[in-house]
Amino acid sequence: MGLELGFAEATPGWRLRSGHFPSKVGGRPAWLGEDGLPGPAALGCPRCRQPLAFLLQLYAPLPDPHHAFHRALFVFACRDPACFFRNQLPRKNAFYPYEPPPEEAPPPGAAAAVPSQLGSGVWLCRVCGCPGPKACARCHRAHYCSRHHQTLDWKMGHKQACPLPEDLDGAIPDHQFLFPEYEIVIEAEEPDSDGEGEEDGDVGGEAPEAALDALAKHESREDRIFQQFKAKTEREPEQILRYGRGVDPLWISGEGIPQEKDIPPCPCGARREFEFQVMPQLLNYLKADRLGTSLDWGVLAVYTCARSCSLATTHYIEEFIWKQDVAGSA
Repeated sequence: MGLELGFAEATPGWRLRSGHFPSKVGGRPAWLGEDGLPGPAALGCPRCRQPLAFLLQLYAPLPDPHHAFHRALFVFACRDPACFFRNQLPRKNAFYPYEPPPEEAPPPGAAAAVPSQLGSGVWLCRVCGCPGPKACARCHRAHYCSRHHQTLDWKMGHKQACPLPEDLDGAIPDHQFLFPEYEIVIEAEEPDSDGEGEEDGDVGGEAPEAALDALAKHESREDRIFQQFKAKTEREPEQILRYGRGVDPLWISGEGIPQEKDIPPCPCGARREFEFQVMPQLLNYLKADRLGTSLDWGVLAVYTCARSCSLATTHYIEEFIWKQDVAGSA
């Protein structure tokens, strides 16, 4: 298959709800299956123990096998590491109609609010939108994934809102924990054109061929990899994602590239293959500096089960993500 590129685009919030199977950045996760969601233990940073922030999700259905008719890939991030999950459903399932959702906007005033509870009965954290098994001891209506987020919400206004009888869903403040929300729009990458790169011109008055030969003698593997990355991204500088199941990732550096032995197999026994990568351009949209974090990466390469094995018993399964920095090891 050809490579596809993802671009961040502002879009109405109703298009980013679960029933529209969105690909999106930031905000709260639009969970696919409502059963077996990864809990606080799975969504906590293994280093600092704080909750991970939802980074993005990609709707990536497969024509075969049938149980992957609906298929979504979720990425969560902390200050340094990243975490990745896969969830999929057959076309006939308990959560969504058999036919695609309507494309028209809902009537004014009927847009779905951010849910506090899924149809399956799972409560969601008011701060991050992940499963929230902890409830406020006073009102029993506000739910949280962790004491950290309960404390954050208490300081941001729940202390005053807690005794009020009205529904809390419409009064969720900006906790400055979520990343800004965008739709991910997917477009096919244009193939390389003949003669690309000829505009490099001559250097120091030399003919282009002679200049290129001179540069090639001193060019390291690191230089070649970075120049290839630069050439691919300069054509579409706003790309935040590259999708190509089974193709080779576009690395930004010659250091920190994984070997085959570095990619663990799926628990089902199948090998994992590259599916998509998150580009450093996404950092421009996240406004991570307001979170007081050092969130940074060169490439986030996501590897998934080559068989996209059935999740009948596990619902959401953790896959594998490789973080490559601009320089240095992953």
